[in-house]
Amino acid sequence: MVRPIAGEGTTEATWRAWSAPDQWPALELDPPGPPLVVAPHPDDEILGVAGLMSVLGAADLAAVTDGEASHPGSFVHTRGELAAIRRAETAEALRRLRIDGTVFRLGQADGGIDEDRLAADLAKLLTPGRWCLVTWRGDGHPDHEAAGRAAARACAETGARLLEYPVWTWHWAYPDDPDVPWSRARRIDLPPAAQAAKAAAIAAFPSQIEPLGPAEADAAILPPHVLARFARPYEVIFE
Repeated sequence: MVRPIAGEGTTEATWRAWSAPDQWPALELDPPGPPLVVAPHPDDEILGVAGLMSVLGAADLAAVTDGEASHPGSFVHTRGELAAIRRAETAEALRRLRIDGTVFRLGQADGGIDEDRLAADLAKLLTPGRWCLVTWRGDGHPDHEAAGRAAARACAETGARLLEYPVWTWHWAYPDDPDVPWSRARRIDLPPAAQAAKAAAIAAFPSQIEPLGPAEADAAILPPHVLARFARPYEVIFE
């Protein structure tokens, strides 16, 4: 379901005052090998599970799009320029995380993901039991949800383990929101080194966290009130 991603959304102070996350069971960190992390756009994987990636030390990345539509009316960069910038930002973020793995660039259109093609591409990268981390199917952004559905199909076909991470859910949802599967939430507590690595990786995306220029069309996609949600000492997945 597409959700309006506008305004301030639910504040991080509201989320931090909610006691439920303290009761969520921890995710057992026992993958059979490097997980496959699926990112609809460059930075989704960093916002959602960079801390987990840092703890594990290894992961392969399926970069579904190059994020060329992040600023569709930009007066500063063309879509092609934005794609190149965001590819470079991903490489730098992974370098800062010190992650061993391969980046698979799937070349889909930002804002126009072909789910059938994506499911087929992901199935080629998955094996029985392998962890597949992907944006939650109810996250509210159409590309996030399409990627989640495609990954769910690929996992069902291959026997891989589906683990979904919320990104924009923290904006539109609220504590105890009945539209969110809190009963499936698993918590990943991050040691200080992983928290620092995640912060450094997020900072590798200036095209998203800083304005490209003075026009409204070039405003930051991830201003401070959004970034605050990803500075927690834990991450969440839905299992």
